[in-house]
Amino acid sequence: MRMMLLALLVGLPILAMWQGGPLIKRTNPSTLSTPTGYTHVVEVTGPGKMIYIAGQVAFDASGKVVGAGDMKAQTEQVFKNLEAALKTAGATFADVVKMNTYVTDMSQLAVIREVRGRYFGATTPASTLVQVSGLARPELVIEIEVIAAVPAG
Repeated sequence: MRMMLLALLVGLPILAMWQGGPLIKRTNPSTLSTPTGYTHVVEVTGPGKMIYIAGQVAFDASGKVVGAGDMKAQTEQVFKNLEAALKTAGATFADVVKMNTYVTDMSQLAVIREVRGRYFGATTPASTLVQVSGLARPELVIEIEVIAAVPAG
């Protein structure tokens, strides 16, 4: 009887983890400031597939810059590119657990948040935003890379 109880206590959580995909838990501890458009802590547990999307810039499918120097136009293109990359790997923005954003002009933050909010809604990833002196080409003003977690297979 004792062995059966032990097997249930150990086996059920393991069995639950193997069903479906990774469990993603998003937390904003009360001991930290209230975030705007991101989550402080994102935990991924259980079986699944991690997807790493390289930094996306405002290139269209042919490699041409969209909206040279225009933060709104470039942010829209970057999120379209991220959406296409995520879809290729079987993921959506709801699966994104980490996002790093690099911008050349922090004063344009409201524009970035507006576009980001349309794509993420209430399911926000852990996020870092950094102002840089430049990106790969001088006409680029934003670059975003993401990590997502989805069920394996």
